[in-house]
Amino acid sequence: MLSTVVSGAVLGIEAYSVEVEVHLGRGMMVFSTVGLPVGAVCEARTRVKSALDNCGFGFPQRRVTVNLAPGHIRKDGTAFDLPIALGILSADGKLPSAALEGALVIGELALDGRVRGVRGVLAMAAHARRSGLRRVLVPRENAAEASVVDGVEVVGVEHLAQAVGVLNGSEPLPAPAVPPQGRPGSADVDLADVRGQAVARRALEVAAAGGHNLLFVGPPGSGKTMLARRLPTIAPPMSFEERLESSIIASVSGVLPPDEPLLDRRPFRAPHHSVSDVALTGGGPLARPGEVSLAHNGVLFLDEMPEFRRNALEALRQPLEDGHVVVARAQYRLVYPARAMVVAAMNPCPCGYFGHPRQPCVCHPNAIRLYRNRISGPLLDRIDLQVAVDPVSTAELRTATPGETSAAVRERVLAARERQRVRFGDAGARCNALMRPRELRRHCKLDAGGEALLAAAVERMNLSARSHDRILKVARTLADLGDAPSIAPAHLAEALQYRQLDREVLP
Repeated sequence: MLSTVVSGAVLGIEAYSVEVEVHLGRGMMVFSTVGLPVGAVCEARTRVKSALDNCGFGFPQRRVTVNLAPGHIRKDGTAFDLPIALGILSADGKLPSAALEGALVIGELALDGRVRGVRGVLAMAAHARRSGLRRVLVPRENAAEASVVDGVEVVGVEHLAQAVGVLNGSEPLPAPAVPPQGRPGSADVDLADVRGQAVARRALEVAAAGGHNLLFVGPPGSGKTMLARRLPTIAPPMSFEERLESSIIASVSGVLPPDEPLLDRRPFRAPHHSVSDVALTGGGPLARPGEVSLAHNGVLFLDEMPEFRRNALEALRQPLEDGHVVVARAQYRLVYPARAMVVAAMNPCPCGYFGHPRQPCVCHPNAIRLYRNRISGPLLDRIDLQVAVDPVSTAELRTATPGETSAAVRERVLAARERQRVRFGDAGARCNALMRPRELRRHCKLDAGGEALLAAAVERMNLSARSHDRILKVARTLADLGDAPSIAPAHLAEALQYRQLDREVLP
């Protein structure tokens, strides 16, 4: 007796079909699983046996062989519990095989038959639609996530007995899950909360308008973290494609909010400085996406940047340049998207008070140099804006007049992004920070005054070719914010002012 149930699994962030073949043969009552099962898949036999017994179906007194095809890919996770149980019931004649045709089944089983949620449901539902499957049978807690995908019927079940009843036709279909429309933005986070800091606020606006990476350098308590956390409030809203990309990555990683199956706000990831390079960029035994991929289409905030491990920071160089992370293994090669704005914050010295107008610095000059050298030159080259954040005076801190709101700044950012969309079209870069060399030469032309200013700056500041290009990209964004058709020397001069660490002279 043989039955086949179509299930799914995730490799990287891409889903693929897994055929769960169940054979009931003669011989001793043995439950064996083949097809490169590892980890929780090998433990499925215990959960499936107990669930079938506790639901009153009983376990067949035969030799049970389960094959997970394709057999050359390692299978891990608990999503095969429900399809294995349904395959056993179908092979035993307790469930019509026709009821499972055209359906993709995923879910973990508890010992009493309850169906628990699993990760990666959004990616598997999207794969089911591409594969022509018309129904997806998922845990009830994942139903809203799967219903984001149009073109497939989503059936969310809470129990194995309910799943069998729905497939037999003896129970009505459960009410369809309606995906929430997104969580409302927090009224507690707004750029109006920031007092003073005109230069830092301006840099934040420039970063949002052009998609640039940003580094804040300032003493403790100057507002670096406060500014960084308000960047998503002035960034443009995500398109549907961006929301789907970010939601699939979050679903595969198991961090998709249950009340927000389709992310409505740009991701904001702030890993601790003790994070490893694998956790930051992705990989590990299960090849999961890292923090930089979880921040795709959003913001990756690195607070206390010099305190991060050197190898972890250096691992970010390729994602910052290419916009993706490659995880290579002996049997496969995975590519994770990693197009995120990086916002970093650091103190000017180990004690934090170098250059402070009131608090003296107690650090030796060599200690300051060693502290700064924790961030390599190639990594600094990839950060477009390096901005000094000065301490806020008591008068500014106690003022009752709020600063400009996030909504007002967002209007200017959206206007600048619209100019970039018209300039690049559908086939070009999404924003100025992503301009390719050909687009840079075409859209960042300078007049004679600008050419002379840039040449003098490159010579005096000893800038690399990458820094030269990034200065031009920032100048183009400044021109877009000013609704200027071309880059003026004033835009170029302001862009040069945002190279704080290139201009600063250490003692």
